[in-house]
Amino acid sequence: MSAPGDRPPIVVGVGNDPTRWRALSWAADEAARRRVPLRPVRAEGVPTRGYRGREVPPSWEEWNEELHRGGKQALEEAVEHVMARHPEAEVDAVLAEGDPVWVLGEASRGATAVVLGSQHLSRAREAFGSASVALPLMARAHCPVVVVPETEQVTEENAHYVVGVDGSAHAATAVDLAFEEAALRGAGLRAVYVWQPGPLRIFDEYGAQQEGRRLLSETVAGRHARHPDVGLRQELVVGHPVQALTDASAGSLGLVVGTRGHGGFTGMLLGSVSQGVLHHARCPVIVVPPART
Repeated sequence: MSAPGDRPPIVVGVGNDPTRWRALSWAADEAARRRVPLRPVRAEGVPTRGYRGREVPPSWEEWNEELHRGGKQALEEAVEHVMARHPEAEVDAVLAEGDPVWVLGEASRGATAVVLGSQHLSRAREAFGSASVALPLMARAHCPVVVVPETEQVTEENAHYVVGVDGSAHAATAVDLAFEEAALRGAGLRAVYVWQPGPLRIFDEYGAQQEGRRLLSETVAGRHARHPDVGLRQELVVGHPVQALTDASAGSLGLVVGTRGHGGFTGMLLGSVSQGVLHHARCPVIVVPPART
């Protein structure tokens, strides 16, 4: 994420249900900590899509007006919620027309982060839930994407973040952000390297694990020197990356992962690991994309 002096906004998607504002609260708190503006964004689909006539039927015009009235009301209520929480907040609400993935992807240009909510829908419904926006958004976002579960978990007494490390440049970027977040919160950091046994690796299990520990140590060393006040734990965990990271994140302030990694995180972008942690983690998941031009 960018430095406070740059003042890029925290963008947060605003949904239909005014009682589900945990993501909005998380985004407002993050903007306050970083002293950057907050930009609630409501994306309305285009109701006239597919109509081939020259004139829009009145019923569709009414539908469009009602859609926008509802969107404006949702944004007004969102702003009221933020101002009640942070009276000094700088809020710039945006009502946009278009597909939410495209709208939020464009809003991510120059943003500190894009924040979405998650209701942890069942597998039968998750294709229509937050993941249907979060996963394709990760593929086009120009900044970290944060998915905040609606159900709040109990945070452990020793507040900390968890970050997945695999020795790649993309994972290193995630570690940078994880240290930054931990420093902002006065929290600790748990850096986890997941070693997944395979048919060939079993013959040199000790050597492979030692290599994992070396990569983990090298990745965090210089970054910890820049954030000496952040308490750091380094761990090598044996198992599947989704299960290992989900278990490690229990009771944490957030789970930070990079995309397009190597080793245990091969195919992270829109792959099984990214989908898995989004569906199963009970803490905010911060997904750091590769640098984009």
